[in-house]
Amino acid sequence: MEQKHLGKGDTAFMAACAGLIVANIYYCQPLIVLVSKEWGLHESIAGRITYLTQIGYALGLLLLVPLGDILERRKQILFGTGAAIVALLMAATAPNFIVLQVASVLIGVCSIIPQLILPLAATLSADHKRGSIIGTIMAGLLVGILASRSLAGTIGSFYGWRAMYYIAAAICAVLLILMRFRFPVSKPSFTGNYGQLMKSVAGYAMTQPLLRRAALTNALSFAVLSAFWVTMVLFLSAAPFGYKSFEIGLFGLAGAAGALAAPLVGKISDGRDPKNNIIIGLVCELLSFIAFYFTGSGIFLLLAGIIILDVGHQAVQVTNQTIIYSILPEARNRFNTVFMTSTFIGGATGSALGLFLWNVGHWPAVCAGCSIVITLNILLFFKNKAKAARSLEVAMQKI
Repeated sequence: MEQKHLGKGDTAFMAACAGLIVANIYYCQPLIVLVSKEWGLHESIAGRITYLTQIGYALGLLLLVPLGDILERRKQILFGTGAAIVALLMAATAPNFIVLQVASVLIGVCSIIPQLILPLAATLSADHKRGSIIGTIMAGLLVGILASRSLAGTIGSFYGWRAMYYIAAAICAVLLILMRFRFPVSKPSFTGNYGQLMKSVAGYAMTQPLLRRAALTNALSFAVLSAFWVTMVLFLSAAPFGYKSFEIGLFGLAGAAGALAAPLVGKISDGRDPKNNIIIGLVCELLSFIAFYFTGSGIFLLLAGIIILDVGHQAVQVTNQTIIYSILPEARNRFNTVFMTSTFIGGATGSALGLFLWNVGHWPAVCAGCSIVITLNILLFFKNKAKAARSLEVAMQKI
């Protein structure tokens, strides 16, 4: 992997690492009911660990990912993976809910490795293949997100929620060894200090309209995705379904099928106008929540909606990432910091909003609220379209 451009095997390995590590953030979602039962908590209270983990991830993205431009990336990746092992073991042995909440934040902070892998892959990619490589790694990342729910639901159902955190720690330990030998040594692209680095991050957020537009669109997109996956657990565990964590976790497989769209979206983004990809993705998200609203006591519309929702989000995220990685190659980690921090602030907000809407009006309120957010996202996209058109044209010439 020390060559200039990535091979298929290198890309696949990076995709696997990204998926297996990002899964740490999502194992908790199908385990909410089990956690609530252990300590006698209301399910919406136990659900806090979902958005606390996402808040931790956002903090790690903001404070640690920029270091990828100033530190040697391989060492940072290995150190972060080791810290994630400690945080996962802290969750597995938590004596009370307070400790579990603290551990959840730390798991989020330490699971930023995929957002160090993505800029590294973009740097090692040929210009004409960057979109497809990013799409492949994003597919691995999304499969990790969605398959993690199935795995956690299964493990939790048979062995308890703590077992999942022990298994996650073991997975990270294996990856730590493999990455030690497979990942390349990289050269930092920023020569200043940490303060100057963070100042430049703020500067890019203020001076790059295309970056701001991509960050906002993706944050709102991820907000509805997070709201769905958190409340779906409550929806399926209640009447008329009454599903257990094992059965609920299996629904993640439907979302994983949608992840297969990521490489295709990446290829479409290579050298083409991406605006249509983003609009199509947002429309898919809106259609999915219409399907969710009319799910009733069956599951066909729910399964179809899950696939459409994840295809839609992939269209939005992969296209936006392909664009921002092509603006200033020397600042990819810092651009990714702005983009993904915004994304997971959106995700944490979406999870909290989903739980609030569930308490207000259960599933219909969740579907209606998320549909409003998606509609707002579409309107904002068109409102900012003219302002970003010139920046978009310049960026696409580099893709």
